[in-house]
Amino acid sequence: MSRNNKLILEKANDAIMLGDNEGFLAFCTDDTKWVFVGERTLSGKKAVREWMKEFYKEPPKFTVTNMIVDGDFVVALGSIKIKDEKGEEENYSYCDVWQFSDSMIAWLNAFVIKSAD
Repeated sequence: MSRNNKLILEKANDAIMLGDNEGFLAFCTDDTKWVFVGERTLSGKKAVREWMKEFYKEPPKFTVTNMIVDGDFVVALGSIKIKDEKGEEENYSYCDVWQFSDSMIAWLNAFVIKSAD
């Protein structure tokens, strides 16, 4: 099951990088919960969808440097490039802790830090 969760997360992230937010959301439970530590909490697909519309005006670019799998959890370490409202690319480092339930993304605990340019 653990290996399957890693593959699911990889497919979901591929959808995001192609600009297919709905494709990503298809991998999430209806009551998915995303906690951006120190910033905000999103509850449910609708909230995540609205957040994606706001922050992923253009598809982000992920670089995953490592994935650690343990049971229903997948930890992803890496960097992400997102364009801001001015169209300028911003770089972030992240550590995402994803929890799965029945092969669906149920919960995210995200630690995201803006990188020095």
